[in-house]
Amino acid sequence: MGVDIPKAREMDKASALAMRREFIIPTKADIASTRLVDQAAASASNDQDSERCVYLCGNSLGLQPKCTPTRINQYLSTWATQGVQGHFKPLEGSPLPTWLDADARAAELIAPIVGASESEVAVMQTLTANLHLLMSAFYHPDVKGKHKIILENKAFPSDHFVVETQLRHHGLTPDTSMVLIEAPSNEDNIFSAEDILSVISAHAEETALILLPGIQYYTGQLFDIQAITAFARKHDIVVIWDLAHAVGNVPLSLHDWDVDAAAWCSYKYLNGGPGCIGGMFVHENNSLVTKEITDEKPEEGYRNRLAGWWGNDKKTRFRMANNFHPVSGAAGFQLSNPSVIDITSLSASLEVFKEAGGMQPLREKSLQLTGYLEKELTEISAPDRDLFRIITPSNPEQRGAQLSILLAEGTLETVMRELESRHVIVDERRPDVIRVAPAPLYNTFEDCANFVAAFAAALAAVRREKEGGK
Repeated sequence: MGVDIPKAREMDKASALAMRREFIIPTKADIASTRLVDQAAASASNDQDSERCVYLCGNSLGLQPKCTPTRINQYLSTWATQGVQGHFKPLEGSPLPTWLDADARAAELIAPIVGASESEVAVMQTLTANLHLLMSAFYHPDVKGKHKIILENKAFPSDHFVVETQLRHHGLTPDTSMVLIEAPSNEDNIFSAEDILSVISAHAEETALILLPGIQYYTGQLFDIQAITAFARKHDIVVIWDLAHAVGNVPLSLHDWDVDAAAWCSYKYLNGGPGCIGGMFVHENNSLVTKEITDEKPEEGYRNRLAGWWGNDKKTRFRMANNFHPVSGAAGFQLSNPSVIDITSLSASLEVFKEAGGMQPLREKSLQLTGYLEKELTEISAPDRDLFRIITPSNPEQRGAQLSILLAEGTLETVMRELESRHVIVDERRPDVIRVAPAPLYNTFEDCANFVAAFAAALAAVRREKEGGK
């Protein structure tokens, strides 16, 4: 029995959250084209009844909000007409802050998304750079005591690189100071809480820091951030969280969970654009300036970190003095003047999050979408049902929007080719996994239904190829 597309459309009509109109959804013609499509033409086609593609790849790159070009053009107009005055001069009729305050405005918008106070959030740098910066502030190894760093053995490669190079920077080696939480023996590589906590317990006396993902990029598993952080704290271990796949995807309460520090990118569920500026959370317990800093003792009253002039107190930043007086909070970890065009792009999307009512309604819609997608996938009939398995946890509380689908060995290329021919965009992770992520801001039940129909057709093509080769 096929997917009931009309029923999916009825579910979309009944949905309380309807933000799709705020995004530019690529059309089938757009994604098939080998020529650059004019931005105005793309926007116009989205305002018409053009057939849109099925885009379920927000876990890799979020789609463009319609307000983004407007905001960027307003930024460009400010630059063109004001030059350097754009740093300080508010303009009547402009929705944009001055460039000096652009990062603070973005922090104000993103703070509720990560469950933090504005002072605990900084919009800065990119994910890997921010992880290194946090390591510089929180990782102080003692070779005779706490020197080890724990991470999962299937971590995103950049996290491995961060840990390994930090160890070498301190004169240590991964062989002696890096502990890997091995993937469990279950076939889907899903970690239980016991898998993680038992490794922490076994190495607690020698562990200085833990680096873990909020959501595992490959399987889509959501980790228990609060429980792991609390357990590590009992052993005097700092935990830094890589929230690349969690921010804008699931509700977070970083302040209330007493998280030490975290970092994220903004081009996935936050829809900031490719390579857009990242973000950092530092709990107020670790980021507040606790006493007045004087030129005589500039190093007292705050956690030491790698510093730059944009982290300096705004009141003294432009005096060009050589004494570092950090901004109290995460903003004091900033280094250089941030890219305002990046911040403008990110803030445009954050406006949409605010209009949607924040993370709670988005999470409710996400649970419905991903649950529906899972149900329809499991109802694909045999023998095609035997050609794949969902490896993301079936418990909705242990995942975000993404479902990772493990395909039968050697079938990935055929499946991806067939999906592409049907104007379906998802993400592949070789050798055998596709990741499908309905983003609640712009994806629909009909998107999910159309994907399942296309996926079923792709599996049928795989089966025909196998039978033809016999």
